[in-house]
Amino acid sequence: MDQQTGPRTHGFVLHWAVRYDLLAWLLTHGRERELRETIVRLASLTPGDDVLDIGCGTGTLAITASRHVGAAGAVTGIDASPAMIARANRKARKAAVCATFQVAVAEALPFPDRRFDVVFSTLMLHHLPRKTRQACAKEIERVLKVGGRVVAVDFGRTERRGLLAHLHRHGHVAIEDIVNLFVAAGLTATRTGPVGMNDLNFVVAEAPGGQPLDRRDRR
Repeated sequence: MDQQTGPRTHGFVLHWAVRYDLLAWLLTHGRERELRETIVRLASLTPGDDVLDIGCGTGTLAITASRHVGAAGAVTGIDASPAMIARANRKARKAAVCATFQVAVAEALPFPDRRFDVVFSTLMLHHLPRKTRQACAKEIERVLKVGGRVVAVDFGRTERRGLLAHLHRHGHVAIEDIVNLFVAAGLTATRTGPVGMNDLNFVVAEAPGGQPLDRRDRR
């Protein structure tokens, strides 16, 4: 593995860690903290949960999650970019939280079966081609505990214009496609809906034992 470019993956990998934080702030119109807390609420985190953040970027969501699961819990973030992981580790040390980060790819998670209570996939699936996305979903199902849940947040197919659309023009994924992706992997979709920010949508799905999808949340 090249320490500058990271492991081989078919997904699109961002390596510009400092600019990534700036872009996240711009895309959320300064509401990034609000977005993180919304995602954490969707996951219904509890003290002691073991959490995985796939495509963690610079670690902001993982750091937030670590404060919710407490000392009895654990949060691990992975990203294919060594630059992102290096910045995430620095931010975690500065925040004095126990979140840990490592370089890895979404389609080959380096963890044992049934390890995690919660898995996050935030603004990550649209970076993956279809086959890689499918492999990632299967890996999520594999590492989730029975009754565990995944929260996916991504850009929908709304037509975006302007400078921010130009900066972030490389992808989106329809909410129905995320639902179908998780169902095909053996998970049960339980909630879907708009996040309430830009054109972001969410899907919550559970490992076998969860409740079937019966309505759309409107938040």
